[in-house]
Amino acid sequence: MTPDSTSILVRPAIRSDCPGILTIYNEAVLTTTATYDYEPRPLEHRQQWFDDHERGGFAIFVAVEPTAAGVEAVVGWSALNRYHDRMGFRFTAENSVYVAASHRGRGIGKQLLAPLVPAARARGLRSVIAAIDASNTASLRLHERFGFVPVGLFRKVGYKFERWLDVAYLELELPGAAPVPEL
Repeated sequence: MTPDSTSILVRPAIRSDCPGILTIYNEAVLTTTATYDYEPRPLEHRQQWFDDHERGGFAIFVAVEPTAAGVEAVVGWSALNRYHDRMGFRFTAENSVYVAASHRGRGIGKQLLAPLVPAARARGLRSVIAAIDASNTASLRLHERFGFVPVGLFRKVGYKFERWLDVAYLELELPGAAPVPEL
């Protein structure tokens, strides 16, 4: 029997989810253009990433599925990420959504993107940016369903799998979410 999205639970990530998050990310590194990384990352890198997100108040969510052994298996993850380190960008974040290859096409990406919007509002963000490989129509459509609008296309700025890649930028504005900056 093939599991569907009804058996999936989305919850805030905890540090012990890092190996599952890493497995999904590294698979995407090796087989997709969802990331332009070339080499898989070590667990220590993902743990540092997690700790940095926790310190900075950037939400991370995981989609988990119960296994036959009664434990949770991470089948997807999403995160709000620092857009830039410069102070003027503190009200903007970039998002990430990754789903395990075996679970794509089941609506899990939608379940993972949904909690990022209220998390962004709760953090006081003004906008969320999505940088997506322009050929990834599923991810583009997913973000547009959540109100992200295309704001730019950078042509041939990435290179992976022996070809040049375009990056589409989408933005979700969150009017009224960010406080008036102190001058």
